[in-house]
Amino acid sequence: MAELIDGKQLAKTVNAQTKQAVTELKTRGVNPKLIVILVGEDKASQIYVRNKQRKAVQLGIISETTRLPEDVSQAELLKLIDQYNHDDTVNGVMVQSPLPRQIDEAAVTRAILPTKDVDGFNPENVGQLYSNSNLNFPVSCTPKGIMSMLKAYQVNLAGANAVIVGRSNIVGRPMAALLLNASATVTVVHSQTKDMKEYTRNADILIVATGIAHLIKGEDIKPGATVIDVGMNRDENGKLTGDVDFDSAEPVAGKITPVPGGVGPMTIATLMQQTVELTKWSE
Repeated sequence: MAELIDGKQLAKTVNAQTKQAVTELKTRGVNPKLIVILVGEDKASQIYVRNKQRKAVQLGIISETTRLPEDVSQAELLKLIDQYNHDDTVNGVMVQSPLPRQIDEAAVTRAILPTKDVDGFNPENVGQLYSNSNLNFPVSCTPKGIMSMLKAYQVNLAGANAVIVGRSNIVGRPMAALLLNASATVTVVHSQTKDMKEYTRNADILIVATGIAHLIKGEDIKPGATVIDVGMNRDENGKLTGDVDFDSAEPVAGKITPVPGGVGPMTIATLMQQTVELTKWSE
């Protein structure tokens, strides 16, 4: 049976370090502050934002949620972002996805100052990532959290054959850059890839982020591989399940993340960690 990568336990360790860093900053009169902008009434988004708010408070980070109506104009949203960009008390700004149709998500991403871009989505920060810059810059939180998990579980990346299933700007693309920067040999497969599972069966490290429940079965995994499941889906009974069929994958994999309790807690822990990092970098 595979070794379980316990994201929940690892997140506790990261959160403890973040809380200590916040305490140290406060002794110097510095109070990390995170702004979350929530547009509309999407139920999943409301839950995510509530969880982020709760965690921030636990760690001593000032966190404010600004709620805007579903029909807010793009101009109004961009004006609000600009206000926070010029507010020296604010260290991190994020706009919760998904956004209503009238909002251009790319324009919103560009509008947040790179130095306050806690999600790491601004093109300037993405460029820093892809150029393997040695400067301080934020990185998309889920991939950054996954890198922390791989390090904690001593997964060797240099020379490893890493396959990422999914090419989103939030997970797949930044994940590929991080692994490439760590000297892994990286392949990204997606909905248009022919014989996708020929790639997954040769992966030493397999990261799956598609939003398709149980897309990857045990037979699609190389024996002994490290499997990271980013999926968060609901089955017919409303139970959370991943993009990997855990029951068939666990006997084959060497290490594997569960859903829930794997990548999810580490994403929020990394968001808080990065809020504090942005605060330190701006001092």
